[in-house]
Amino acid sequence: MKILMFVWVRWCRQRLPLQLFFALCLNLAIAPTVYAAVDGVQRRQAWAIGLLVLVTVGLTIYLFDVVFRPERY
Repeated sequence: MKILMFVWVRWCRQRLPLQLFFALCLNLAIAPTVYAAVDGVQRRQAWAIGLLVLVTVGLTIYLFDVVFRPERY
């Protein structure tokens, strides 16, 4: 329980490092999927493709937010 409280307090103060941490953890699930789905891809390339997918999805969500709620920006 203390760990969850520590993460929650840190989350409120420093979002970027935790977001990067969660993105890398999510890439742990995406990279093996890419590696298994495509023949001829090296592990490093699968990690890069997974990271590229995460960045693309993040930018898409951000741009939809900017388009539909421009008053916040």
